[in-house]
Amino acid sequence: MVFNTLYRMVYPFLAVFSRGLGVDLTTLSLAMTNRSLVGMLGAFLATISDRWGRKAGMLFGIGLFVIGAGVLVIWPSYPGFVIMLILTTLGKYGFDPAMQAYLGDRIPYARRGLAISVTELGWSLSFFIGIPLVSLLIARKGWQSPFVWLALAGIVAGAVLIWLIPRDSAPEGNPRKLLGNFWQVLQYPPALVALSVGISATIANEVINLMFGVWMEASFDLKVIALGGAAAVIGAAELSAETLTATLADRLGKVRSIAIGLIANSIAALAFPLIGGTLPGAIISLFLFFITFEFLLVSSIPMMTEIMPGSRATLMAFNVAGLSLGRAIGSFIAPTLFGWGIAASAGAAIFFDLLALLAVRRLAQTVS
Repeated sequence: MVFNTLYRMVYPFLAVFSRGLGVDLTTLSLAMTNRSLVGMLGAFLATISDRWGRKAGMLFGIGLFVIGAGVLVIWPSYPGFVIMLILTTLGKYGFDPAMQAYLGDRIPYARRGLAISVTELGWSLSFFIGIPLVSLLIARKGWQSPFVWLALAGIVAGAVLIWLIPRDSAPEGNPRKLLGNFWQVLQYPPALVALSVGISATIANEVINLMFGVWMEASFDLKVIALGGAAAVIGAAELSAETLTATLADRLGKVRSIAIGLIANSIAALAFPLIGGTLPGAIISLFLFFITFEFLLVSSIPMMTEIMPGSRATLMAFNVAGLSLGRAIGSFIAPTLFGWGIAASAGAAIFFDLLALLAVRRLAQTVS
């Protein structure tokens, strides 16, 4: 939840950070694009987990996160903001694959959807609890204030992880070097198809995700606290989605759940131009869009953990890198699309969802 609060707080408060840093929205969106491109380097961090153990990978990610948040505390400026984005993103993308591989090593595949869904509560709770708290801090203490508390929370999270997680070692029978692990992933067609699903679906999400705070502030004159409330609605949607995933993904099958989520997300995107002209309609649109996206995304994670068990952390890092690439593409095109109206953003989301659905059809032949 700590990782994801910092990662996601930029979206609803994009205009707030833009004013605080003294840069325009286009400049800030480019920083977000760069963050996502740098996040692709998370695939290299996965080798820490595959070669030195899952706990080492998780601790390394937490360390980068704390340093990144601390940079902005010491240097509250646009360059400091960019460095913060890079380090905290690398930290998250180093931590997540190691954590998911840790669960993949220990939880049977038949119940892994439930286990992954529980950890993904940190994603939804970041919007349900973390972002509203951030909005209070910004309103009372200024735009820099949340970073102090997030850095301290990262230190506490690292201490708890050291205490609770037993020391482990690299998985047996996996002594391959970095390039060997990468090459094996790139040579395996089901892995590439699965990665393309995440890339396309994430582009679809990002064209809405990046601009929804700007859209709601411009359309309905929402202030910081109200934007925090809107973020809580998204958090509630994602919390509901993770509950659905925990209940249904193992029963329906992971691939079928992904397909259902993509179809539902495409339908939900239509709500923005159809009912998004009023504040209640906009809130409903956001709820539907994010609950369906979170359902398909969380359903995809346990599937990914089983495609290449021998290089599990490396493939999970490739998955994180693919999602990051999708966010980079989405954040790059989002301002231009939004310039044509929210309907253009919704149309692009539907297009990329359908591309992902085509890949899922092919994937269904090899994975369940």
